[in-house]
Amino acid sequence: MARDKEKRSCGQVLAEWRAFVWDPRSRQFLGRTGTSWGLILLFYLLFYGFLAGLFALTMWVLLQSVDPHVPKYQDRLATPGMMIRPRAEGLDVTFNVTQSQTWLHYVRALHQFLEPYNDSVQAARNAACTPGRYNEQPDDGVPNYPKRACRFNRSLLGPCAGLGPADDYGYGAGRPCVLLKVNRVINFFPGRNKSINVVCAAKEEDAALLGPLQLFPPNGTIDLMYFPYYGKRVHVNYTQPVVAVQFTNATANMEHHVECRLNAAGLRADDERDKFAGRVAFRLRINRD
Repeated sequence: MARDKEKRSCGQVLAEWRAFVWDPRSRQFLGRTGTSWGLILLFYLLFYGFLAGLFALTMWVLLQSVDPHVPKYQDRLATPGMMIRPRAEGLDVTFNVTQSQTWLHYVRALHQFLEPYNDSVQAARNAACTPGRYNEQPDDGVPNYPKRACRFNRSLLGPCAGLGPADDYGYGAGRPCVLLKVNRVINFFPGRNKSINVVCAAKEEDAALLGPLQLFPPNGTIDLMYFPYYGKRVHVNYTQPVVAVQFTNATANMEHHVECRLNAAGLRADDERDKFAGRVAFRLRINRD
């Protein structure tokens, strides 16, 4: 019968571990000499340095093919998207007229959004352009020459400008305003030199309950002078146009389904695969106690 292995004491085990970590006789640290550790560290330094250099070279080659001013691929942006302000979760604008805490956050959001549209800010930053035509600004031999932006004054939004005595965009009176904006697309020429506008409507069965709508600027017009957009690096002070829709007599305590579309020649706003291409649908509910 084989003899049982002699049991080692705790002191012997600790001594063996100390000798493994540092052996003064062979001058080895964790089983390797200094020369061995140096060669390993040199190998990994060169290996990871090579990988980092290869990654940097790949990124540099990629960036040489990217224009910082204009997206390389724009073929899928034939129709810009639309969105509403104030931002609402699920595009659901719901509030109670008599409970100000339910709509004050909408008012604050609209104030913040429209601050760059103040008439004084627009007069200081942007130019008074000729309405009714595109504001084309060729480079004239100087690539990416800074472009001037056209003024869009907040006062064009009438009672939805938030400049009146109440200053609440109609929410306190149950006549709320919702702003509609068209997403920016570089070198986009909508309308084929014809006027464009935004139209809003409710579902057929809900039209009478939603009541009349008022659009600002009148008829929801978006002037051609705000196009084209040349990109944020070149068009630094560009202020995209917005349209305000005010619901003046919507039936209270009911959910209304509203859809707004961009009406322009050559634009499709009925693509079922993209619910935000040239249109936006949202819900409005005005509660009263």
